[in-house]
This record gives sequence, C-alpha cells and structure tokens, in this order.
Amino acid sequence: MISDRATAWLRLAMVRGIGPMTGRRLVQAAGGIERLWSQSLQVLKTVDGIGPQLLTALGQDLDQAVESVAELCRQREIGLLCPDDSGWPVTLQPFDDAPLLLFFQGDVCSLNSTRMLAVVGARRASRESSLVTRRWCRYLSNRQICIVSGMAYGIDAAAHGGALEGNSPTVAVLGCGLATLSEQQLQQVQAIASQGCVVSEFFPQVTARPEYFPRRNRIIAALSHATLVMEADVRSGSLITARKAVDYGREVFSVPGSVLGGNHAGCHQLIREGATLTENADDVLQSMGWAAGEKGRVAGGKTYQPADSDEAKLLQALSTGSMHLDHLAETCGLTVPELSPILLRLELQGVIERLPGSRYLLSVELHRT
Repeated sequence: MISDRATAWLRLAMVRGIGPMTGRRLVQAAGGIERLWSQSLQVLKTVDGIGPQLLTALGQDLDQAVESVAELCRQREIGLLCPDDSGWPVTLQPFDDAPLLLFFQGDVCSLNSTRMLAVVGARRASRESSLVTRRWCRYLSNRQICIVSGMAYGIDAAAHGGALEGNSPTVAVLGCGLATLSEQQLQQVQAIASQGCVVSEFFPQVTARPEYFPRRNRIIAALSHATLVMEADVRSGSLITARKAVDYGREVFSVPGSVLGGNHAGCHQLIREGATLTENADDVLQSMGWAAGEKGRVAGGKTYQPADSDEAKLLQALSTGSMHLDHLAETCGLTVPELSPILLRLELQGVIERLPGSRYLLSVELHRT
C-alpha cells in the first residue's frame, strides 16, 4: 500500500514544471508535504520560483493521474520511497537536486549501506576491463562494500555481476521506469533486488531517453561515498558521474589504460583533473579508510599456492597486469613451447584467464605466507 504521505509526494512530482529544488522549497514553505496541498495558491505564489504558469499547474486536479501511477505500482510490486521516510538514503539528504521520490524494488536498507562505491564505465567495454571489473567488485563486495551502478551493458553489468558473487548488497539506478523493462532487464532486476535494491526517480511507465541518463548519473554519484571509473572515453557518460561526484564532495578513482586506443582517454583525463590513479581494488580501500581484509585472499575466498618455480615466475609477472604470450615467455625466461602447457594448466584451474590476442590475466591473488 502507498501511504498518504507518499501519495502527496507523488502528486508533487507529477506537477509539470516542478523539479527537485522548487519542490523542496514548496514543501519547506508549507511546513511539510502533507500540509502543502491544503495551502492556498495565494500562499504558494510567494515561494521563490513560483510564477503564474507553475501556480496554475499546482492548482490542477491530478487525482486520477496519481491513482493511475499508484495502481501500476501495486500491480508491478514497485515501492515508493520519499525524502521524509526513515529509509530515505542519508547520502542524498544534503543535496537540493536529489529526487523528490524514488521508485524501488528490493531491500531499501541497501540504500543506507555504510560503504557505497559507484563503479561505472563504458557500455562497449573491452573484455579485459569487464573481467577486471567483475573481479574487483567481487573482491570489494566480500569486504562489506555496496557496489552502485546503472545496470547498463559493459562495465555496469560486470560491476553488478561481481557484486552478486560477493556478500554485500548491490544497488542499480535506472534511467527509465521500472515498468518498461525488457525480459532480460527484468531478470537483472530480480537478481539485484534479491541481494540489494533497484531504484529510479522516473515514473514506472517512462521509457528510457538519452537525456534521462545524466539525471540517473547524478543519483549514482550522490548515493555513493566514492566513484570508480574503470574504462571510459572522453565522451562517456561516466565522466558526468565522476564530475557530479566531485561537485558533491566525493572521492573519484580512475583506472588508467593503454594510450594506443581511445577507450581509456576519459580515465586519463579524469586523472589529470585530480582523480586518484587506481591500479587495484585495495587502492580504493586504503584511500577511503575501508579495511582491505586479509592479504592473500582472492575475491571468491580461494587462495592459490604456485606448484613450482616456473608457475611462481609466471604468476608474479601477471600480478602487474595482463601480458602477451611472447612478453610472458621473455619475462619468465621460458620458450613459448615450455610456457604453453603451464598456461593451459593454470587456465583450467581458473587461476588465469585468456584474453583475445594471446594475452593472459591473473584471476586470483597469490597465496602469501
């Protein structure tokens, strides 16, 4: 059931031309959301930003439209969270441009996790970046970090996927309504809601539009205590998220990549602008003052002890990042025929992963004695 207070907030959000800042000024002037609708238009017109056009909109009968949205929420089991609810995210409270309400599915307690990290990046991410993102987010989730992202393709999907393999909640912020999703997206929502929460400021029936995603990105930035950009070019919406995070006084982390392609140019630009250069997940933990946990534990809770000196040299080389087969052979002092069976053995055990172009990536952390 949607409460009378939630209905009052819903009505305010449905008034054409009323945004978060103006809406909050109206609520403050009226002495609360439930008193707003009993105020005369003569009182409301004294509020800063309320001109004749908005005054007319405030006086319109919206009962039928409000009931239509409320009924859709009941049918689709979509909850409604308002700024004066006890479950409203604490991280959103200081900001005047925070949404007037949030539609949600899942556990709203996830929205007040004590450590929330936004992980964002390219929709068309490289396989390497997606693998690293998934591994880092699994590692972080196992250390009480709630991963926040936008449930898009690429880095977002890898971030949520890794978080779902860990022990902590994950939160998805959508750029569309919860009643407009495809079958595949509904499956994602179900998975995330079972271990966290999916939220949107858009009415359930609103379909995605390009101009909605910057609005979505500001919520991701404000909701999180820090933002990590994994892979992004200079036109990526992830840079909007990162810059909003800076505006909100949040820490921004950026992962560097090869200068030979443009898919990391946005990350490099963020680093030049002051973002923290990030080489591994522990960089985030240490910089934020979040305990990194046991050294030598891998994201899934496994450890791996090299079987011999050749394995040890190979894994040590890969601990610095992905490497091409020829470079690995040169670094380890082995021929390619000598190295290939070792690589195959470790790949079958899940210790390393093979990437396109004869490159390899470490999937675990080395056991440390």
